[in-house]
Amino acid sequence: MSKDRNGLTYAEAGVSIDAGNQLVEKIKPLVRTTRRPGADGEIGGFGGLFDLKAAGFSDPVLVAANDGVGTKLRIAIEAGKHDTIGIDLVAMCVNDLVVQGAEPLFFLDYFATGKLDPDQGAAIVSGIAEGCKQAGCALIGGETAEMPGMYHGDDYDLAGFAVGAAERDQLLPSDDIVEGDVLLGLASSGVHSNGFSLVRRIVATSGLAWEAPAPFAKDVTLAEALLEPTRIYVKPVLKAVRGTHGIKALAHITGGGFPENIPRVLPKDFSAELDLDSIDVPPVFGWLAKTGGVAPQEMMRTFNCGIGMILVVSSGQAAQVAAVLQEAGETATPIGRIVPRRDAGVHYRGAIDL
Repeated sequence: MSKDRNGLTYAEAGVSIDAGNQLVEKIKPLVRTTRRPGADGEIGGFGGLFDLKAAGFSDPVLVAANDGVGTKLRIAIEAGKHDTIGIDLVAMCVNDLVVQGAEPLFFLDYFATGKLDPDQGAAIVSGIAEGCKQAGCALIGGETAEMPGMYHGDDYDLAGFAVGAAERDQLLPSDDIVEGDVLLGLASSGVHSNGFSLVRRIVATSGLAWEAPAPFAKDVTLAEALLEPTRIYVKPVLKAVRGTHGIKALAHITGGGFPENIPRVLPKDFSAELDLDSIDVPPVFGWLAKTGGVAPQEMMRTFNCGIGMILVVSSGQAAQVAAVLQEAGETATPIGRIVPRRDAGVHYRGAIDL
């Protein structure tokens, strides 16, 4: 058989091992910045290691979560801005851990693309590392998959996997939620990472390009405003959980908005009553509602509408919990209360200001 017929290489098939090695070298310093007790910040082995004993738990329960960023990625790809989307990836996972009272310990990512660009990959991982630092967890590994023929052009996809731990007697939600407990809302940074298929449809309807000035924000493009990273609530919330005794449950307001996420943490005999007049809605949501002709009820079951996390707190402890959160940099606002269950898991008073 001739040499020519045996001459194909993996690179000619579209997979560059050299590009993968270049990416690993670029991200090693980023990974080291996420070191914490239990993880040494090195990558390259067949699996990531974490020493649970070094994390200081006495009777731990492991809590795991995984998630993605959805079609917010489409905006990052089309706008060529990749340095913050990794923060979203971490946020979507670790915020789901902390609502169960867990401290995020480590994170792994999956990055798949048709043709690997080491600089693009490093930008993505820089955001992941930043998210891990904000959450206090270690980036201990991941997978980069170059798959020619599976993705078009510069397209890529991300998935994240986070593991945390909580002391067995501190898991949330607790079983002592009662009528009159207060709902504290933590302000979101914007749209976060849900509802972007509708966002993109509305932007297409508006005729605006990603590089156009954002109609609802100053001195930023439309893409930059919509790519504002998801807020990571871990450190302030853990400080409040550990420093007070009134937090009974937490709800991460993601896809499905208020009506889908709040009931997930409530006993079947109770509902949440939200005072919509108390919610400070960021301008982006008003623009989306008006430009897309989206009804208020649809907005609230699609977007966070300015509230990224909700805490169920005993009425006597609400002021103290809010003060601890404010001191930690969060905007915590009483937005409702727990009421006896009626026909729905969430009821509304007033009107949301869109």
